[in-house]
Amino acid sequence: MKKIILINTLFLGSFMFAQKVGGDRDAHGCIGSAGYTYSQVKKDCIRTFEQKVKLTEVNPKASYTSMTAVVFSDDMKKAEVFLPEQESGSLILTRVKKGKTWKNGNYALVSNKKMGYQLKKDNVVIYQ
Repeated sequence: MKKIILINTLFLGSFMFAQKVGGDRDAHGCIGSAGYTYSQVKKDCIRTFEQKVKLTEVNPKASYTSMTAVVFSDDMKKAEVFLPEQESGSLILTRVKKGKTWKNGNYALVSNKKMGYQLKKDNVVIYQ
């Protein structure tokens, strides 16, 4: 009898868990529990940790170091940055003419052959 109760409990628990995973789709249909978030420049669900351009926090304020991902539009005119401190969505930067800089307000993403990409806020490098 105890085995039957245990098996039933495990079955019901796994059924309830299966209902929760994948049941957290956002307004765009992205499943957060599977690591997906919506990209405005790609107009699709992406996993930020799978992106090619990842930047590390330069001067972490906590005991851990944050990372951010950068996604570019196909024409490279827009750069989307997924900042951990960004409460909703992402930060969209627009390329300045045909240069290697993308800007939005006090943020600038700069491409440098030696350093790779650097994200600056108020002209101070915060991620590279």
